[in-house]
Amino acid sequence: MDTDFRIDIAEVNRNIDSAEIITLYFPLLRKTLLMDTRTNSVDGPMIRVVPMASSPEERFKSLVKMRPRFPRPESITLIPWPKYVDSLVSLGVWDHVVRRFADYGAPEVVRKAEACLRELRRSERAEILRAIRGDHYQTLAGVPGPDEDTSEDDEDLDDILEEDDEDDADAFYDDEN
Repeated sequence: MDTDFRIDIAEVNRNIDSAEIITLYFPLLRKTLLMDTRTNSVDGPMIRVVPMASSPEERFKSLVKMRPRFPRPESITLIPWPKYVDSLVSLGVWDHVVRRFADYGAPEVVRKAEACLRELRRSERAEILRAIRGDHYQTLAGVPGPDEDTSEDDEDLDDILEEDDEDDADAFYDDEN
């Protein structure tokens, strides 16, 4: 998943540092990290993981619903991210996201950004498990026959996913204390 895709990291970082509304979308996860840096006397900046929109017009409409006290935006910066979620961190992009929201001086927005990263990681793990299981994917290996019992393997994968979720929850509560 992380190969053969060239991304101009400097350009991505410039957009995150300056654009008013940024959508960093993950085509394989069908999710978008939506960042709206606009503020007014009532609403601060927003960062959220949302379903991927089917068109820019759909994204405009959903943004107007989420942020009714703001006018329809003039433009939205769209950034596809066909790589692993953790590559945002390893390539330094995540630092730009956090810094952009930290500049507003609201620690709750930075915590929300970190919660969004955890949510994207969980979604990615779940998608990888679906691919391993063949859920909504065509497998290259043979399909188990009617006499083969795969329920034990499914339970093992479910345990792994639950353990990761518990680790994420522990880290979240440790950060708050």
